[in-house]
Amino acid sequence: MSEKHYAIVDVETTGGSAARDKVIEIGIVVHDGQQALRTFHSLINPERYVPYGITQLTGITQEMVQDAPKFYEIAREIVEITEHAIFVGHNVRFDYSFLREEFQRLGFTYSRKTLCTVRLSRKAFPGFRSYSLGNLIQQLAIPVSNRHRALDDALATARILELILDQESNREEAKAMINLGIREALLPKNLSLEKIHALPEACGVYYFHDQKGEVIYVGKSINIKKRVAEHFADKTEKAGKLQQMVHDISYELTGSELVALLLESNEIKRLRPSVNRAQRVRQFPHIIYAFQDEAGYWCFNQAHASTKARQSLKVIAEFPKVSMARSRLQRAMELFDLCGRLCHVQPGNKACFNYHLKKCRGACVGMESVEEYNSRADEAISWLSTIFSDDFFILDRGRNEEEYAVVLVENGAYQGYGYVEKEQGDVHALRDSIQYYTGNPETTRIIQGYLDNKGEWKIVPLRQD
Repeated sequence: MSEKHYAIVDVETTGGSAARDKVIEIGIVVHDGQQALRTFHSLINPERYVPYGITQLTGITQEMVQDAPKFYEIAREIVEITEHAIFVGHNVRFDYSFLREEFQRLGFTYSRKTLCTVRLSRKAFPGFRSYSLGNLIQQLAIPVSNRHRALDDALATARILELILDQESNREEAKAMINLGIREALLPKNLSLEKIHALPEACGVYYFHDQKGEVIYVGKSINIKKRVAEHFADKTEKAGKLQQMVHDISYELTGSELVALLLESNEIKRLRPSVNRAQRVRQFPHIIYAFQDEAGYWCFNQAHASTKARQSLKVIAEFPKVSMARSRLQRAMELFDLCGRLCHVQPGNKACFNYHLKKCRGACVGMESVEEYNSRADEAISWLSTIFSDDFFILDRGRNEEEYAVVLVENGAYQGYGYVEKEQGDVHALRDSIQYYTGNPETTRIIQGYLDNKGEWKIVPLRQD
């Protein structure tokens, strides 16, 4: 790999979020794998206040950056210095994401192959207690004048890279990391590593097209580039099929993972791609239903039921596969301490197995009253239900900092999604933003599952008093 050039980059910033914070210093070492060829360094005016904690860490003060160039004034030089080079960083995601974001604000897509010396160091120097830059500097006796200053840290990272690349096995490991684990020989003819590296490291839905342009696979990911690379690095039967059939890639950024899940579900059912087998099912023949036994206890069961048969049942949830129905019912039983026998998960007419494990409170042997048991069973019905009782909007992360992704749930079902500027977040603007889609039990479960987890999303009632 000695013929390759590396751009070893370190940035100091106003904070830890590339979307919110700004670069205040950059150091770049252009390297051929054996020695440094040139360096570049600049303080940068972030056009905002430098926090005191950052000054304490780096020594960079507000006065030092006040007259420094703004990012756009040195952007072209950064592009030229790093062009055709592999972007190297110690925890490369941090430095690379900040530069990509700075360029994005200028309307420019910055894309480079990347290499992380943290990951390489773990392979090259096994057994260290830590692979932070500070600890590696200490363990490898690398002289550094000013820690937490961009050029000095970049030079230290360059020395670490030199030590790593001294070993042939490490050079092969670095090559695999640069190629995202992809063997170029397995790539479809019309795809190059450069095209995959140019994909966004952002949340959205991606489409694989065949030679005729037809969509053969739809997927979603919070990091499109990483997920696409995994497809072409895998050795599964599906990966082999994709490696043979894919001729082009397109994508749609969503910002919100929830919107990505909903869009993926819709697109798979609309396009019916040949390689998407798991989500092509349009029917939901397997149900969970509830009924009360002679004693008045709520009971649950799952079944394969026709439309006609469902009319006489209290249907709680619908599923495309029997395994999904069974799994969901089992989970409800665990969450609400339901009786295994009354859930028809455990056979027999005596005490259920869960009772012996103290996970059932004894409804199966009359040890728990109907009222107490049914109170939890009612909660389970609500949890299992595929129908929302309220009408509301979900506001989630948008495609940029200035917007929200908006998902509408109305009349008990998913209605569609859209995007709105944050300052226009009143109910009327939210509704006007919605592009309508047809909901189904799957989209309802997607939304339920998303809301079950903590996140940055928030709920806005559709009708506000």
